[in-house]
Order: sequence, then C-alpha cells, then structure tokens
Amino acid sequence: MIVRSFVAREASMVQPWPASAETWLQQGDRDASDSAIAPPMHLSATFRADDAADFAAMASQPRHSRYYTRYGNPTTDRAAGLIAGLEGAGAGLMTASGMGAISATVMALVSAGDHVIAQTNHYMGTSRLLADVLARFGVSVSFVDQTDLGAFEAAVRPQTRLIVVETPVNPTLALTDLAAVADLARRRGIRTLADNTFASPLNQQPLALGIDLVVHSATKYLGGHHDLTAGAVLGDPALIDQVWNCAIVLGAVLSPHDAWLLLRGMRTLAVRVERINASTMAVAQALSCLPGVEAVHYPGLPSHPQHALACRQMRGFGGVMAVQVRGGYRETEQVMKQLRLFAQAVSLGGVESLAVHAAAMWAGTLDDAALRAAGIAPNLIRLSIGLENPADLIADLAQALGAVR
Repeated sequence: MIVRSFVAREASMVQPWPASAETWLQQGDRDASDSAIAPPMHLSATFRADDAADFAAMASQPRHSRYYTRYGNPTTDRAAGLIAGLEGAGAGLMTASGMGAISATVMALVSAGDHVIAQTNHYMGTSRLLADVLARFGVSVSFVDQTDLGAFEAAVRPQTRLIVVETPVNPTLALTDLAAVADLARRRGIRTLADNTFASPLNQQPLALGIDLVVHSATKYLGGHHDLTAGAVLGDPALIDQVWNCAIVLGAVLSPHDAWLLLRGMRTLAVRVERINASTMAVAQALSCLPGVEAVHYPGLPSHPQHALACRQMRGFGGVMAVQVRGGYRETEQVMKQLRLFAQAVSLGGVESLAVHAAAMWAGTLDDAALRAAGIAPNLIRLSIGLENPADLIADLAQALGAVR
C-alpha cells in the first residue's frame, strides 16, 4: 500500500516523506522537540503565552495547537497531521465525531439561498443533516442516484455551491465515480466533499481524484478498536481554516485522550486494513455460494455492478459488505439471532466483526417507502469484518443461514 503523496501541514515542516503508508503510520507523527517514542497526551485545556504579542498571535492563528484546546491541541494536531499525510492533504482538522466533521464542513461551505447536491443514500446522520437541518437555514438540497453521473449534472443550479458524496455508501455498498463528479463540479466552480469512511485512506484517496475535501468518521477504521469517537476533515489549508472557523463555534471538539487513542490505533492501521481486505473478500466469495443467500453486495466481487469502477478508484475494497438473506424480514431476524461470532452492534471498521439488520436499525427513522427508496431491503444484513479467522466467520454465517432454511 503506497501513499501517493504527502504534503506538509505547515511550510516550516516541509521534509521528505516516506513512500509507504506502513512507514508513515509509525514515523509520520514524530516531533523533533520530543524524544518520546510513544506520543505524549496533552490534557491541558489552555496554554501559557510568553507576553501580550505572543498571546495575540496565538489567539488569531487558525488551528494554533497551544492556545485553547477548542481551537487546537498538540495531541489532536498530531492525529490530524497523520491522517492528512495518508490522504495526501495539505492540512487536517479533528472533531469529536464523524458527524462533527461533516456538519462543520457543510455549514462552513454553504449559506442561506445556496443549493447542495447529495446522494439518495448517505449515512443516516448525514441524511438528516442534509434533509432536515439545512432546510431550516434556507439551504436547498437535491438528492440524486449516486451511480448516475447524468443525475448529478441535471441537478446543478446557478445556486449550487456543494456536492456531497459517500463511496462506498452505507449500507448498500453502491459507488460514486469520484473523478467524474470532481471534474463536473470543478468546471462549474462547485466545491466537492467526500465521505471516505468505508474505504479508509489506504484503500481510496478522493483528493487524488480531484475532490476538494474529505471527511472520516475516525471512530471506524482509523481508530479501529471500538473505543473512541472522532472525526477528521482533510484538504487544502485554506479550506481547512474555513472549516475550523465554523468548528470552533459549533464546539465539536475532540478530546486529547481520544486523539491519543486514535494515534495508538492508527499505528496498526496498515496491517489491519490489509488483513481485513483479504478476509472480507474470502467471506464475500464464500457467502456467494451459500444456498441461504439471495445476493452479496461487495465492490471486490466481479458480480458487483460497479466492480470496474471499484478497480479504477480503489486499491482495496474494504471490510464492509451487504448480504441479502433468502426470505424476508422474519427470516433475516432469525439469522441474526443465530450468529455467534458476529456482535449485533452498530459501527464498523474495528477488530471485532459486527452485523446489523439494516431494515431493523433504520426502522426508527425511515418509513417503509423511505427504506425502499434508499435501497434497504427487509432482508439486508450489513457485515463489518474484523480480525477473526475468516474460516471461523464463514462457518458462523453458514450455520446461521442453515438454521433458518
């Protein structure tokens, strides 16, 4: 896994970057002023200035890491720089959650009277932000089929300021052509924002394909252990400063403790993603042959309708798949009850494998018509593959599916 490009966070930090993600994850957050091998945790909420001029400079500099932790912190700054390097970004900003990152970014880029283009399918929190929150502030949103580039183009208005995409999307694993959407937007002066959570920076780099800003729920693959919540925004420093100005007002601040846990988790990101990619492919191939399965949705399978696009824009296909059980809602619930190794829990990207009955999880916020429009069938199970032996996971799924035939 090779990181295509690394850009220094600040001009004073320009240096030759290592060529591989594995080396960057171990060496990329080194601090020349600190001899500690493990990064320290800076729990201070505020920092001392030398004099009035120094205080004024600290207060006015965007993303200053030693003024006030809502504005920045040395530990969160290290995490932001590490993820920015993986994404080939000029700068990064950490938030308290993935939704903190998405909300601050969207609200920093649009104003009353503006128009946004988004996908019909998004993470549930993103959908609520776009459909409900923005409308209250006079921002209109058009939702389009992410697999249809023509739908994006047809939705463009003179007031369009932002296109929001997510690929692979939750929970159906449909893909968006990042390069094509970025080109369409750039020719019209429209900003683009991509949620790269499902892929991780090791499997996909939207900025290299022309996208302006990337967000992550760092809770998922980047943290990797289901023990923290965090978000990240990556992109050009000027755009990140614009998002920062909104984020400090909204107050979605990542705690230094969670930033430290994130730094610790990212040290194993490369080996975790490599193992998870391979295990998920093995599980997807095995499930495709089981009689209790109606369909398997995974970009790495040749049967996925956008497999060619996945091969063009992804280096690995990730650890999430969607499986449709033969039968309906009741049979799917029975399969869920029979699973032994998969925990029935939300989230993804951690070391433990998780399973979610998508229609049951979304039932509290979407009615049947909305579920159908989002492509969430009553028999759909989302699987997040962890670090267990794939043969054991396949056996668990086989016994659960066989128990309800």
